[in-house]
Amino acid sequence: MVRVKPFAAIRPQKDLATQVACPPYDVLNSAEAKKMAGEKSLLHITKPEIDFEPIADEHDPKVYDKAVENFRLWQERGWLRRDPKECYYVYAQTMDGRTQYGIVLCAHTDDYATGKIKKHELTRKDKEDDRMVHVNNQSANIEPVFFAFKDNKALKEIVDRYISTAPENDFTDENGFGHTFWVIDKDEDIKAITDIFTREVDAFYVADGHHRTAAAARVGEERRKANPSHTGNEEYNFFMAVCFPESQLKIIDYNRVVRDLNSLDEEQFLSALSKDFEITAKGPHIYHPTHLHNFSMYLDGTWYSLEAKKGRYDDSDPIGTLDVTVLSNLVLDRILGIKDLRTDKRIDFVGGIRGLGELQKRVDSGEMAVAFALYPVSMEQLIAIADSGNIMPPKTTWFEPKLRSGLAIHTF
Repeated sequence: MVRVKPFAAIRPQKDLATQVACPPYDVLNSAEAKKMAGEKSLLHITKPEIDFEPIADEHDPKVYDKAVENFRLWQERGWLRRDPKECYYVYAQTMDGRTQYGIVLCAHTDDYATGKIKKHELTRKDKEDDRMVHVNNQSANIEPVFFAFKDNKALKEIVDRYISTAPENDFTDENGFGHTFWVIDKDEDIKAITDIFTREVDAFYVADGHHRTAAAARVGEERRKANPSHTGNEEYNFFMAVCFPESQLKIIDYNRVVRDLNSLDEEQFLSALSKDFEITAKGPHIYHPTHLHNFSMYLDGTWYSLEAKKGRYDDSDPIGTLDVTVLSNLVLDRILGIKDLRTDKRIDFVGGIRGLGELQKRVDSGEMAVAFALYPVSMEQLIAIADSGNIMPPKTTWFEPKLRSGLAIHTF
C-alpha cells in the first residue's frame, strides 16, 4: 500500500489566492507568463526568467537564484504563509459542469522507487534535471504533481463532509475553470486519511507531472545519501501531490499535425491510407472521432473519417490497441516516414483543450499539411498500461483542467 502524510502547507492569504495562483510552469512560454504575471503571481517563482529584461534563459543560474529570492520575499511580505499544523487539503476543479475532488497530500519517494507510484510515460533527463534544480534550490515542491488512485468509499465520505462546508478559496480562472480549496484540519480525519491510504490504496498513477515526480524522487535519493542518520521519515522523503479518484477523471484528446505529406500529393496520400482505413469525406465542417479506432483527418479544406480496418491493430495488447499506436504505425511511420515522435521536427502535438478548430487553422495557414484528431484514451486504458509496466507512446494523454500552482506549497 502507498505511504502518505499530511503537511503544513505554505499558502496564500485567503484574499490573495487569485492573485498568487497561476497555471503550471510548462503550460505557458516565458513571454506569455510575463504578460500574465501580476505583482503577487507565483509565476515570479516558477518562471523567474520573466523578471529579467530582456527575458533570461530559464536555465541560467541567475534565474534559479531569482526563484529562491522571490520565494523568500513572498513569505516575508506575507503573501504566502505557513499553516500552523500539518493538514490534508481538498482541491476541487470544475470544467464544463463536471467537478473532480482531489486530496492534497505528501507521497513518499520510496513508493516511486518500488513502483507503487506508477508511470505511463518516459521522461527526459534534461527536463528532470531542470526540475531537480528547482526543488533542490528551494527545498520545496512549489508545484504539485497530479495522481489518480482507485476509488475508495471511506476517503470519499471524508471529502464529502468537508466540501459541504465553506471553502478557504473559491475562484474561476481565465479559462472559466473553477478552483475550490478546503483545509482538512481535524485530527481524527487526518489520522483516518493516513490510515485508509496505508491500508486500502495499493497504488498511485501519475496522470500529469512525470518529470516533477522523477525529480522529487531524485532529490530524496540525493539527500538520503548525504545524511548518515537517514531514517526514511525526513521531510525530504516526501513530495506534494493532488490525488483524484480515477472515476472522476476524464482524459481528453491529444492530436497531431504534420508539416508535409512526405513527397506525396493528396491523391497518392489518400490512396496509401486506403490500404488500412475506410475513408469517408465529411466536407468542410469539423468532424470528431466517435469511437476507438475511428480517426478524424483534415486535409486541403476537407475533413475525413478514417476507420481502421479489422486486423490492423491488436486489441489484446494494451499498447497495440491505443489509437496513438495505430496512427503511428499505419500513418506516421509507414506513409509519412516519421519514426521518432520525440525528435522529428515535422510533427507537432495539439492538446484537445484547444479544439479541432486549432487543427484546421494550422493546416489552412499553410504551416501544416495534414491534421489528425484521435479518440481520447480512457482511464481504464491508462491504469491497465501502468499496471502492466508498459509505457504509452509520447503525447498520448491530456488532462484538463490543469492544477493551479500556488494554492499549497510543501517545504522540507
